[in-house]
Amino acid sequence: FLDRTNIGNARLVGLEDDLNITGGQYNAALSLFFVSYSLSEPLTNVLLKRLRPSIFIPVIMVWWGICMTTMGLVHNFQGLMAARFWLGLAEAGLFPGINYYLSCWYKRNEFGIRAAIFFSAAAVSGSFGGLLAAAIAQMDGVSGQPGWAWIFILEGIATVVIGVASFWMVFDFPDEATFLSSVDRERVIRRLKEDKQSSAEHEEFKSSYLWASIKDWKTWLYAVIYMGTVSPLYAFSLFLPTIIGPNGLGFEGTRAQLLSVPPYATAACLTVLMGYIADRTQQRGVCNIGIAIIGAVGFAMLLGSKQPSVQYAGTFLGALGIYPCIANTITWASNNTEGVYKRGVTLGIVIGWGNLNGV
Repeated sequence: FLDRTNIGNARLVGLEDDLNITGGQYNAALSLFFVSYSLSEPLTNVLLKRLRPSIFIPVIMVWWGICMTTMGLVHNFQGLMAARFWLGLAEAGLFPGINYYLSCWYKRNEFGIRAAIFFSAAAVSGSFGGLLAAAIAQMDGVSGQPGWAWIFILEGIATVVIGVASFWMVFDFPDEATFLSSVDRERVIRRLKEDKQSSAEHEEFKSSYLWASIKDWKTWLYAVIYMGTVSPLYAFSLFLPTIIGPNGLGFEGTRAQLLSVPPYATAACLTVLMGYIADRTQQRGVCNIGIAIIGAVGFAMLLGSKQPSVQYAGTFLGALGIYPCIANTITWASNNTEGVYKRGVTLGIVIGWGNLNGV
């Protein structure tokens, strides 16, 4: 999540001026990421299942870490566009893949809190990303590289290191996980059978599973719901530094970076809390409605007021109304889709369709 949105922080410290690009070209670079990202997602979970999580997830992490590092080495608009395209392609398998992976390990009423904890990392990355970017930008001029370039280079290298370590940290699905004893494996599979999940059984891939997902009306309904939650997410996460910056609320540099931290941190807390509540009540739609109202109030404050204090308060409510709905909607779609491959394809379609909003 850091690697996806840190371009907003880089913009604050001179990305556009150094690459001699316009605001429209900057927006085009943002959009191109989502083209490759969204179009690749529907089939990534099939690859995850066929290649095994212990191989697929570390490989794509190393790949996108390399792409992120090269973003710090570009010198023009064309180079930035190429790096963003390959970054989107490499990252496409992570978010749907992790959610699919978790759904194959936990019961339906246990999955929501896990998905929420995972997605809270998106809010935390927005929070931590501002702090980290403010610190890294102080390296401006080191080895002849501007501060914004070091944001990409150091965060990309960190991703590569974690990706390599993941070859020994990521395990496969329950029926193949080597870290489980035979007794533990039977216990996990028994719990999944009690929840009537097909992930408790070994399922061979058939093309009919792909078409079953495509022809299921619920797949497209969840895709529309997810699109409604993701649209404000990207507007918020990619442009919050700009909203707070010199052309928005009037803050500059490090102070603008630091002021972007509290809204994200607050959203991360509510995301986890909402995951817990939705698991216990099993009323995921009602939870989405309540949270969305909070977000609508926040965006109304951003649009309707010219006072910086009111607008900044609006960023808090905006974040609170966005992040919990994302994880909750993914859990909602997963809970109501059965079949290992069908669920994987459905999550890929839902998330990919929603992420077209980034374009």
